[in-house]
Amino acid sequence: MERVEHRASFGGWQDVYEHRSATLDSTVRFAVYLPPQAEHAKLPVLYWLSGLTCNEQNFITKAGAQRYAAEHGVIIVAPDTSPRGDDVADAEGYDLGKGAGFYVDATQQPWAAHYRMYDYVVHELPALIEANFPVSDARAISGHSMGGHGALVIALKNPGRYRSVSAFSPIVAPSQVPWGEKAFGAYLGDDRNAWKAYDATALVADAAERLPLLIDQGDTDEFLDGQLRPQLLQAACEAAGHPITLRLQPGYDHSYYFIASFIGEHVAHHARALKA
Repeated sequence: MERVEHRASFGGWQDVYEHRSATLDSTVRFAVYLPPQAEHAKLPVLYWLSGLTCNEQNFITKAGAQRYAAEHGVIIVAPDTSPRGDDVADAEGYDLGKGAGFYVDATQQPWAAHYRMYDYVVHELPALIEANFPVSDARAISGHSMGGHGALVIALKNPGRYRSVSAFSPIVAPSQVPWGEKAFGAYLGDDRNAWKAYDATALVADAAERLPLLIDQGDTDEFLDGQLRPQLLQAACEAAGHPITLRLQPGYDHSYYFIASFIGEHVAHHARALKA
């Protein structure tokens, strides 16, 4: 593991590391924000999953989360969105291949060799963080768009691993929208029953843990009706008796201007759960 960026921020350090991932069979990067409290104590961790076309840089440079992480004493870890490298399969367009891992473990060729972002985020990355940084065993998870999908799915599939979960503009029903259908068809094959393992609207019905879902969604988001459709998850949660808070924010779109406007509330939400 090699540190490739080290920048002072709100009394702490915004770092970026590079390492060879056994899970992804490629060299990948992740960002870690260490607030000033990390010099003297083990702190809880908030994992952030980014959306389509992003890498570890988008969140750390645009969201403004460091200020709130320093205020609450929370470490934030932000991995890349897919494996990288010349030998990693890719596709034309922004919604499949590099930058579009969709936080699944691919079963189809040529994707299966490297595209295992679910396993990486759930197992390899936390093990690396917990072995090398001053962290406690308290974890939370959040994300945006494709990353919001990842955060919801990972929390629902791993009861007891996370103390809280939230999302901005998540793809809540990837099995029912074009982005998800394209990605799942490529990564997981044509069997739509297999897709349900990575679809939040399907997972809430049998969730072993009723971890409350906090979702912020801009009501002028250009992808709201065609790709995101949060009402589908709300209906699934109501049918299953699963707690959900869906906040439609008037005037906001899909951009990081939206995320930056509410990230402080999300960090505070996670800090309360992490320190409870």
